[in-house]
Amino acid sequence: MEITKFLTESRAVSPVIGVILMVAITVILAAVIGTFVLGLGDQVSETAPQASFSFEYTNDSVNGDELKITHESGDGIPASQLTVSSTVGFNATDGGGDPPLNSHSFSNFTGVGASDDIAAGTTVTALANSTSDDLGAGTFRIVWTAESGSSSATLQKWTGPRA
Repeated sequence: MEITKFLTESRAVSPVIGVILMVAITVILAAVIGTFVLGLGDQVSETAPQASFSFEYTNDSVNGDELKITHESGDGIPASQLTVSSTVGFNATDGGGDPPLNSHSFSNFTGVGASDDIAAGTTVTALANSTSDDLGAGTFRIVWTAESGSSSATLQKWTGPRA
């Protein structure tokens, strides 16, 4: 082998390898640009807020059962994103409703507006429709739903003494 010829050779990479590298770079660039154009690169999932709720149950045979739900600590959450759901029907306002529902948005409760933030100290009351309704036989959940509606999480759960 002649060393002088080897050192003066002007070709470093064969043309086939060069074409393969160019095609690979083009495919990678097209994939990256395509993900951003189609919106696949900006998907951000919302995480559930951290909040603690307490429950205070009152069994009243004269006025009907009531369950006070209080936001104890944690993140403030828009009322429109929180729901109280239960295995038994209940009312969210003093005016009652016929028949009671198994789910109410926080914004349906007396004293809470749709644009309000539920922060520490906020209390809502679930009411029995009549003295024959038994809230203590139900399981209540505080459910958060993302603004986009794509995800939800149970923030707190309470099970009645007769459930």
